[in-house]
Amino acid sequence: MKFTAQQIATQLEGTVEGDPDVEIFQLSKIEEAKEGSLTFLSNPKYTPFIYKTEASVTIVNQDFVAENDLSTTLVRVQDAYGSFSVLLDYYNKIQTDKVGIEKSAIIDPSVEMGENCFTGHMSIIEEGSIIGDDVKIFSQVYIGHNVSIGSGTVLLAGAKILDGTQIGKNCVIHSGAVIGSEGFGFAPQENGAYKKIPQTGNVLLGDNVNVGANATIDRATLGTTTIADGVKLDNLIQIAHNVSIGKNTVIAAQTGIAGSTKVGENCVIGGQVGIGGHITIGDNVKIGGQAGVISDIDNNAIILGTPAFSYTAYNKSYVYFKNLPKLVKEIDQIKKKLDL
Repeated sequence: MKFTAQQIATQLEGTVEGDPDVEIFQLSKIEEAKEGSLTFLSNPKYTPFIYKTEASVTIVNQDFVAENDLSTTLVRVQDAYGSFSVLLDYYNKIQTDKVGIEKSAIIDPSVEMGENCFTGHMSIIEEGSIIGDDVKIFSQVYIGHNVSIGSGTVLLAGAKILDGTQIGKNCVIHSGAVIGSEGFGFAPQENGAYKKIPQTGNVLLGDNVNVGANATIDRATLGTTTIADGVKLDNLIQIAHNVSIGKNTVIAAQTGIAGSTKVGENCVIGGQVGIGGHITIGDNVKIGGQAGVISDIDNNAIILGTPAFSYTAYNKSYVYFKNLPKLVKEIDQIKKKLDL
């Protein structure tokens, strides 16, 4: 699809400086943009590129002052970054705004399908599932028995939603994610072997949840693994059985949360964090990347390290960590002087 600079300005409540009729048909980074591209400038670090960019249209802040001649048409807005994000969201919706059922899709006759849905090539929806309005299911998605998916949710290619899972409205499940797989439950036996404990619960995702590519969320042993409204999970995250994550918590890639742990609301958890089982993390907690959490964490804490502890205490301790070789050398010198 093509849009003019004036159409973009109208959508963003901005003003055009240059050719209002110039057309764009793709979005690009400012340093890589070609003719027909729309880009933006918000970070002053990238200002030199605006004088060299081949982009047909560039979104800038209202207070941007050009110091050299420009070949690109400007759209001036209050917040260039925010406005470009709005356009990215709109562009993404256009890309996913499909309706109908591809011939190779397999849908059990008992499935309740809402209006304006899409089911892609080789996707499967099993018996007893309920699909809300405007749900988009792309190629090779598997939806198990008795699954419910709320309106406006998007399941990208290759996602697996297993039996009994409940997904809320306006969620995005990325490629390769597996929701509702068996939890890691084994009982040790007297002979040293392990016996599998059946995982009979399910997974519940609230509204506006984002699950990244190849993330896994295990169903509960009994009851429900719960991901509350607004939670954002990055790629390659492991959520174990019976975990609960509070509203609007954000977790970066490669984090693992062990079974029956409770994470509060509005937490920010960095990449590669390991969180032990059967512990409670309060609300508004911030956990630095690669931290190892093995005990309960109070509300509003900021923690780092393995085992993780207070951000302030960690920084003070780090002064000593990095000086340990020097301190050992000084101790050895003192021992020699004392003839110890």
